[in-house]
Amino acid sequence: MKIKIMVLGLLVCMIVLLCGHAYSSAQPSEKVFKIGVVSVERVLRDCKATAKFREQITADNKKMAAEEEKLSLEIKALSTGLQSGALKVGSSDHLAQYKEMLQKQAELDALKEFNPRQSALKQQQWTQELYRKILQTTKVLALEKDLILVLEKSEPEFPIQTELGMIIGTHKVIYSGGCLDITNDVIAKLDADEKKTENEVEK
Repeated sequence: MKIKIMVLGLLVCMIVLLCGHAYSSAQPSEKVFKIGVVSVERVLRDCKATAKFREQITADNKKMAAEEEKLSLEIKALSTGLQSGALKVGSSDHLAQYKEMLQKQAELDALKEFNPRQSALKQQQWTQELYRKILQTTKVLALEKDLILVLEKSEPEFPIQTELGMIIGTHKVIYSGGCLDITNDVIAKLDADEKKTENEVEK
């Protein structure tokens, strides 16, 4: 009798264990939320669009500098001619040359004020447009990689040259171990899009 009771007890225990295992297996597994990080600073620095823009802005700066240098030489030549005494002071030719020198000097002064502002504006507009593309590309890649959140993780360079308070206020991610770094993916996609645009323009 005791043996039958022991066997029956073992069977009941086995049934309970099997039911428990089947129930736990049927429960949905807990979803793992993935977080990504991207260094916008490195993307801005290393993507091909930046290299292309630097070449363009360097060429523009050289052109503007050459234009200013040309005017400076012309002004110097006119000034030397006026001081040489070759033209009678007060004569029509003297006044005409003096007027031309003043006009060129005014043009040079205007260029020296305008050119740096134009360069700064181009830089600002280009950076803003590239930043927009970085945000758009990051969103696309985040969806592809099933990321629920992407954080900006650019780290300050030491020693810090800019205002420390601003760096502390903007540097939010202290540690990102375990997060998926998609910086290289963003750069690769931006470069691919840039190449595609170039090919379409050539056609």
